[in-house]
Amino acid sequence: MPSHPTAPAPQARRLRQAVLAVVGIALFLGFIALGTWQVQRRAWKLALIERVDQRVHAAPVPLPSRPEWPQVSAASHEYLPITAQGRWLPEKTVLTQALTELGSGFWVMTPLELDDGAQVLVNRGFVPQEQRAQWLATPMPASTPTSTTATVEGLLRMSEPDGGFLRTNAPAEQRWYSRDIAAIGHWLQLPETAPFFIDAGLPPVPGAAAPPAADTSWPRAGMTVIRFHNSHLVYALTWYGLALMVAGAGWYVARYERRLRGFARPATTFAPDDTSSS
Repeated sequence: MPSHPTAPAPQARRLRQAVLAVVGIALFLGFIALGTWQVQRRAWKLALIERVDQRVHAAPVPLPSRPEWPQVSAASHEYLPITAQGRWLPEKTVLTQALTELGSGFWVMTPLELDDGAQVLVNRGFVPQEQRAQWLATPMPASTPTSTTATVEGLLRMSEPDGGFLRTNAPAEQRWYSRDIAAIGHWLQLPETAPFFIDAGLPPVPGAAAPPAADTSWPRAGMTVIRFHNSHLVYALTWYGLALMVAGAGWYVARYERRLRGFARPATTFAPDDTSSS
């Protein structure tokens, strides 16, 4: 007699089908939800990029006052062009690790004391790695007056807490791997530090004439890189692709189960006609 695949017991088969169906539906709905979430995140990110692009090329506004500091956030103020006036505190300059298009080096961070007695840290610009000792010893050129009021124009930036990747800030060693404003202000004993800092220098206005020959002075200001990581479309396609794979696997399992039921169905037999002809 011909042999066929042995079908599992009806009760065990139904249990297995129910478990597979529940798992498959859960995975399908989960992947669809994750893909849709990434689509929504992409729309949010594109809107954020558009807002920042419009904000960064606006006219500079005065630095937020001290009562406004609690309302300053990345969503509403990051990369906002601002102007500030105050007196430099060069003896409290720190250098923080930087990696730029000019290579590795340091940001020169110097506090600016405002008229109300508060301080805001200013990233005066980039210096190469080999100039570290020079700028720690002489953080402000002799030609720069420190007793008169200085005016700074730049972009408002939010603090970068907790050091760099796998690196912790070491203030006692003058090793700063991020622009952690709270930690820097605490180490420098600044009594009233703004929770943000200023990147000195403004980006060129779109359509404006080309800038003059490259600046050779240090620190080099105006090197803010405005870039947003936006891979949400790739993530969305990945999740939707996984949902499609689950749907395909479900179709294959359903087809296989139908074949098993076909093999398990008893075959119809016909008795031979034993009537004899006269």
